[in-house]
Amino acid sequence: MELERNKINKGIVMFVMILGCFLSTLNQTLLNVALNELMDVFQVSATTVQWLATGFLLINGVLVPVTAYLMKRFTTRQLFISSMLFLLTGTVVCSISSNFGVLLTGRMIQAAGTGIITPLMMSVVLALYPAERRGSAMGLIGFAVIFAPAIAPTLAGFIIDYVSWRWLFIGFAPFVVVVILLSMKYLVNVSETSRASLDFIGILYSTVGFGGILYGFSSAGSKGWGDPFILLTLIGGLLFTALFCIRQVRSKEPLLNLDVFKNKVFTLTSVINVLVTMLLYADMILLPIYLQDGRGFTAFEAGLLLLPGAVINALLSPVTGKLYDRFGPKPLFLTGLFFIIPSMWAVTELTTSTSYMYLMIRTICLRIGLSFITMPLNTAGLNALPRTLGTHGSAVNNTVRQIAGAVGTALVISVYSVQSARHEANLSQGNVGASNVEEIATLSSVLGTSDSYRFMTTLAVIAVFLTFFMPKKSVPKEAALAFASNKYTNNSK
Repeated sequence: MELERNKINKGIVMFVMILGCFLSTLNQTLLNVALNELMDVFQVSATTVQWLATGFLLINGVLVPVTAYLMKRFTTRQLFISSMLFLLTGTVVCSISSNFGVLLTGRMIQAAGTGIITPLMMSVVLALYPAERRGSAMGLIGFAVIFAPAIAPTLAGFIIDYVSWRWLFIGFAPFVVVVILLSMKYLVNVSETSRASLDFIGILYSTVGFGGILYGFSSAGSKGWGDPFILLTLIGGLLFTALFCIRQVRSKEPLLNLDVFKNKVFTLTSVINVLVTMLLYADMILLPIYLQDGRGFTAFEAGLLLLPGAVINALLSPVTGKLYDRFGPKPLFLTGLFFIIPSMWAVTELTTSTSYMYLMIRTICLRIGLSFITMPLNTAGLNALPRTLGTHGSAVNNTVRQIAGAVGTALVISVYSVQSARHEANLSQGNVGASNVEEIATLSSVLGTSDSYRFMTTLAVIAVFLTFFMPKKSVPKEAALAFASNKYTNNSK
């Protein structure tokens, strides 16, 4: 029998799930600064070791379209505990791995556990909170989603420099165990289950389609857009994604209900979400490249530069959630983007002597801007949907972010690679007085990074333009009345 919402301890449910979300998000980015170390340990190439990140993204990407079905078929408690058990199993496998194949296998198991956590949390918020209070709840989720990947470079850099790469997993496992024990004791079910049918052909289409797009964009930066296999992968991915979409539109029980895009607010927030996610992922790639390749900083030093902005970003997330509930999305989006655009423009003229403090202050400003956008953006899109489309909206939202992250990373790496090569050719011809090959390579990297940030600034300006089409308030009276009516009906059963 379904528990009545007014009897559910929302605080403890959210606390347990936020802990799980924090660990799964931390795990996703923890290895980013450890790849060079793992190349040396397992004697593999950069292309091979990149699969620890690319493969993780692929597994997440192909699982996302199935999450709406899983959330209808299984209870909140079953899904959350199963996800954390997968995460724990993969962590143990990684910690004892004796070769790269075992490490990659463990990483894939981890990915299977983390793929559903974020959309599951968003669906829980939709079920537990009325529309006018979801901003605050989403802000708490934002604390975990934003803070975890932001502290990962500093934490991983310290562990790599002073302990051992295995402690990235050994030290992680006990925290996962604690979350599993807490969820077994305190987590309750917040939604009803149903005997939904599973569309296996749709899963095949989505796996090949989304997997092809994610792999193609993730690999294009290193292999080049002209690589025949990359082109074939992208074309095949787009073709199967189109087939998947057509099948969903025609299906009576779609894996992903694309009717969510009939809602103008959801569609608009999805487009802005793509641009903002591309900016976020691109900056997370570009700044470490500049700091390490262009300036010679260690991974730990690069992580330390990012840490203050990350802390401020995380602390502001609950605050912006409350501001969202009071003022709606449009003022927050405009505020955030007017922080982001100057922050991007501030690094379009980088040099080999740009100060560490200047970069830290700039990154803090960027993170302040992101805190006004990231979770309020998700809240605005989901609030605009009726309750029946909530789980599908959450799954679509996560799919959009996964693809946008891969696309943003690939585009910025491509711009950086092309521009760095062009600058290196010009410098080698004596256009600038660099005296040797090492200086030329360093200066080319710095100039290529500046050009990439100009490209990202353009994306931010486009996002500002789209923001003007957002309504001032995103909590329609119909949505609040629908929630209240639904709650009254459940409580009267």
